[in-house]
Amino acid sequence: MSLQPTAVQPARPDLFSSGEPVGPYGGHTENKEKDLPFEIRTLDWYSKHKTLDMPHRHQHVEIVWVRQGEGFLDINLQRYKMGNNTLYCIVPGQLHQLEVIAAEGYIFSFPEELLSSGSDDFELLYRSGLFHLLLDSPGVRVEQEIADEIEEISKRLYRELYNGYLLRTEIIKRYISIFLIHLARQFEGSLHVSAPTRNMSLMKSFISLIEKKYMYWKLVKDYACELSVTPNYLNEVVKKVSGHPAGYHIRQRIVLEAKRQAVSPGTSMKEIAYHLGFDDIAHFSKFFKSVCGKNFSDFRKERFTRCA
Repeated sequence: MSLQPTAVQPARPDLFSSGEPVGPYGGHTENKEKDLPFEIRTLDWYSKHKTLDMPHRHQHVEIVWVRQGEGFLDINLQRYKMGNNTLYCIVPGQLHQLEVIAAEGYIFSFPEELLSSGSDDFELLYRSGLFHLLLDSPGVRVEQEIADEIEEISKRLYRELYNGYLLRTEIIKRYISIFLIHLARQFEGSLHVSAPTRNMSLMKSFISLIEKKYMYWKLVKDYACELSVTPNYLNEVVKKVSGHPAGYHIRQRIVLEAKRQAVSPGTSMKEIAYHLGFDDIAHFSKFFKSVCGKNFSDFRKERFTRCA
């Protein structure tokens, strides 16, 4: 089966203004007041109404909260078995597929800009490191006491989102803040809350630039020039913030896209190499193996064998 991404409209910059909601699940919405970029669906609703039944990409963040039940979540070609009281995070551009067998919980959808829109609570999610923890470990188990609080807040959010009461938007914003605070509490002591810094700002700009230019720019100096810093300075800052130098992030993003395209049977290595900006297929093959640890043909063979 050929894996094709599903086209979704990009998130709006006006995060809490009037207009269509950001939700990914198609035309009809129960939302009576279309002024929020935030959407919640129950896992039960998703299992009955999902229209995205194959791996796809979104242009927004999704947090999947599994209270209890069974299912699987594929993220960037890795399969995770969903467990009770567990959170999963999917970010824009990630190839993913959710398979709900019988589960209770919710799917929260919102644009990534909401996390850095100036709200102290959303900034907390970034500054505490919790957002990055969710990305590095897509399945994060939550302790029972915190899980009970998250479940109650999720229910309140869901009820408020689909009613038309006065000041509904303000109440929802506050519930979202409480939701994020409870998540931060789960990791109290293990995560360090830091103030926003120039280094963090540069790191975010660098990662954002990679998403736009990775098919064309392969060298750290290209990104450094665009960001008006020296390559050495960019490497130093990125390594300090993320633990890896700038070149690592560039290479990983290129190989991730190669892997995504490799799972499509109708695409040749030559086509993928050309699409990613490699004129020499031998160079691409060597690059892929040095980053991935195995050659392209072996990787593709393993994926098709696993899916057979």
